[in-house]
Parts: sequence; structure tokens; C-alpha cells
Amino acid sequence: MFGRTGIDINTLYRYTVNMKLKFTNNCNLRNLDHFLSVVDISDPSKLEILTDTRWINVHPAGLAFAAALAEIAGKSNSTIDENTSKSGAYLDRMGLYNFLSTPSPFNAWQTESAGRFIPLTIIKTQDEQTRFVTEMTPLLHLDKERSTAFRYVLGELIRNVIEHSASSRGAIVVAQYYTRKNKISIGICDIGIGLKSSLGHLHNPSSDLKAIRLALMPGISGTTLRTDGNAQNAGAGLFIVKSIARITRDYFFIYSGNSSYKLKKHDARHSPRINADPFSDPHIANENLPDFKGTLIGLDITLDETAEFSSLFEGIKEVYSRAIRERRKREYRKPNFI
Repeated sequence: MFGRTGIDINTLYRYTVNMKLKFTNNCNLRNLDHFLSVVDISDPSKLEILTDTRWINVHPAGLAFAAALAEIAGKSNSTIDENTSKSGAYLDRMGLYNFLSTPSPFNAWQTESAGRFIPLTIIKTQDEQTRFVTEMTPLLHLDKERSTAFRYVLGELIRNVIEHSASSRGAIVVAQYYTRKNKISIGICDIGIGLKSSLGHLHNPSSDLKAIRLALMPGISGTTLRTDGNAQNAGAGLFIVKSIARITRDYFFIYSGNSSYKLKKHDARHSPRINADPFSDPHIANENLPDFKGTLIGLDITLDETAEFSSLFEGIKEVYSRAIRERRKREYRKPNFI
């Protein structure tokens, strides 16, 4: 049983011997670590989802996580309470009920998804990844050049997640575009071996948080010790999306094992700086979460055409190249006793 010091768990829900989580009206990316801190995943044989009876507000990362837990327990063993408020129609339209045995009461709420959202989708193959990234284009509301760049970044991110998971189950992805804020929110979750195990046989991180730190650094790969990864995996996906969130003053969140890393928004009075080391960015790290054997990623991207946004990818390219050069120099200077 897991909890977070200072949070009255009993006011949220009563624990049982199966997996349990609760969607409230505050499950946004900024508070995702609090949402996860009171999730019970101690027994994977059954999942019960509870919801606030008044209204709910769930980030796509929360949806992806819930769907992943349902995949672990199995559809027949996964339920959601039947007293979900009318705002629970969002859960239905985003496809969560497809992972649950509870029938949806919101069939009349179906709406057109094009240009607005992509419901929960399981990606296992390259073709499925390509299809999802292609469907992302209308959500980006950008010109062709920038859309192509974002599609490449998202494709890299999804591929990295699937490769690190070492799981035949693939990854669960979901995306939502918010017109008023001109923002896209993305959730990606796998139910694989977690970052610590994925990076362990080559980089040997001593904790889940150190594994997250390594995974967010450019040039770190789980498949090779080469400082620039290889042609198919240069360890760039997570670094790039973290950098995008940094430039656009948005949140980025990653959770694996018992740890999470949350990128905080920078002060708008100062221009953001892209750092190769994620711990050099303003962030919150947590090592007291339920031990999840997989990886969850949440991302917000504001698509406003600012000068910083326009120069985004040049800046990322520069920092990535510099980090690789510096790491190569350090390894070149190491004594070789062979």
C-alpha cells in the first residue's frame, strides 16, 4: 500500500486489495505526481477506477496510465464506478471504456475527433506508429515545415518508449488539442520493464530517479554504449520533447519505477536555456511513488508562433551536438588499460 506523507488518503478513497485510482477535477500535468502518489498498484489482478461525482479534469497522461493498468489487469477485471458525472463523457470519447468491462453510459456524446484529439491507441508496430504520428498533423495547427519537425520528434519519442519498454504490448498513446490555449497535450505509457532495467545492463543506474536523469540526457541509449547511440536510437527523443516544453514554458512529466521528474515552467521574464542535464532545469523530483514497472510520459506544448518557438529546433540541435562532443572528449581522455 502506498501513500504520500501529508495527504489524507481517506478523503480520496478507501484502499482495497486491488489496483485503484481516482480521477478528480485536478488531474492535470502540474499535479500529476500528487495524483499518482495515492494510486494503489499493489495487486495487479484487478483495477477499480473511481471518479469525482461532480466533475473531472484528466490530462491525457492520466488516461494513458489508467489504460495501461487496465491492460495489466485485463479488460474483464477492470471497472469504473457507475456514478461518473456528466464530464465523464470525456473518458468515453477518449476511448477509456474500451479498456474496461463497465459499459459506457455516454454513447450519445460522440463527437468528431479530427483536429481535436486522438483517442487512446495501442502502438506496437512501426506502421501503427507512423499512422498515429500522421493523425497528429491536424492537431498541431502548424505550417508544413513545423508540422514535419514535430511529427519527427513525436515519432522518435514513441519509438524510444517502445524500445526501452522491451515489451510486446507496445505503448498506449493519446493526444488532445485545446483551442483556447492553442496547446496540445500528449500522454504515452508502456507496461514494460521500466527505465532502470532498460538502462541497467549498460549504464547501471543505482536508482529509478538516476535512470530517468540518464534517459533525459542527449546521447544516452539503452542499446549501445556509443556516446551518440546508433543510427536507430541516439537517445534523443526524451531530450527533445523536454527541451520543447522548456522553450514553450510548459510542463513535462516522466514517471518510472518509484520516481518521477517534472519540468517546471520558467520565469517569463527570462529567456529559457536548453540544458543537456535535466537536473539543471527547474524541476521537481519525487522518489516516493508507487513502484510502477513501466514508463509514463506527459507533455504539454503551446503552439504560439513566438521568436523562441521559431528558433526552437536550431537550439536543440546545437545543445545536442555540443553534449555529444563533450562526452566524446571525456571518454577519449580516459586511460585505456587494455
